[in-house]
Amino acid sequence: MSLSGKVAIVTGSGRGLGLAYARELARQGAAVVINDVDAAVAAEAVRVIESDGGRAAAVVAPVGSSEVAKQLVQAAVTEFGRLDILVTNAGILRDKSLLKMTDEDFDAVINVHLKGTFTSAREAFGYFKENGIAGRIITIGSPTGQRGNFGQTNYAAAKAGIVGMVRTWALEMKKAGVTANAVIPVAATAMTKTVPYFQKAVEADERGEAMPAFFRHDLGFGTADDVAGLVAFLASDAAAGITGQAIGAGGDRLQLWTHPEAAATEYREGGWGYQDLVENFGKLFGDKLQSVGEEFLPLPEELQPATAQPEPAAPAKVG
Repeated sequence: MSLSGKVAIVTGSGRGLGLAYARELARQGAAVVINDVDAAVAAEAVRVIESDGGRAAAVVAPVGSSEVAKQLVQAAVTEFGRLDILVTNAGILRDKSLLKMTDEDFDAVINVHLKGTFTSAREAFGYFKENGIAGRIITIGSPTGQRGNFGQTNYAAAKAGIVGMVRTWALEMKKAGVTANAVIPVAATAMTKTVPYFQKAVEADERGEAMPAFFRHDLGFGTADDVAGLVAFLASDAAAGITGQAIGAGGDRLQLWTHPEAAATEYREGGWGYQDLVENFGKLFGDKLQSVGEEFLPLPEELQPATAQPEPAAPAKVG
């Protein structure tokens, strides 16, 4: 198996996408440290991996602090003798539009997603460097971090920040032979269940059926397992030359996201004053302004969400 003898930490891996990543890493031969804030959920994830024939242990703690990052690395070393792979998947949502978002909403999401990725990666890299291990750091981004999304100021900031950190770490970790990449998943989750646009896809997945081709191919939207293979690949020796990248996976689609580049460039001797911009900006850049947010294709008629049915009348009281 490609990851035989390796040891991985996957944060936020009690269920959903994180569990899918952990199970695939275990299938490929890695021992896995499961992490979740719910002890029962973490224990069940360990049981599932062991029933698949893999090896797993659990750390029940919320990521974010340096103390928890140390606890995760120490658990890998204590339980399995070493650490080779870190997948930073843990995350929460506190979606609200800007004027309704509180400091607490913002701080909570940043602490788990962004700081949790930072502290975990710092601790893992320290271990890799000290022990001469060409480790793998795989962070989890989001299309929201790439393009923005209504009501997700905190989440967009965290996910964009994660990709920025990955690009920086690719430079800082290169000499040590450690790679750092971001995976951008597009998959059915608890969040997408609430979006009518994805209703038919999620319903098919819950029935154990293949999602309609429109979702899998045209939208690149699939299951957690569709993303897990990319995570395991980036954790392997086969991906030793891949670092600093943001790679999307979903359904039948694999995408390499570009690093931000200038879409258009103009020069003016002496620079650009206010009046110069008033007179020239529109004609120079007006047709090159960048779009924001995800732009979805229209749903085919047969995949339209079911129309809301009227509530049934309340039964008559008896007695």
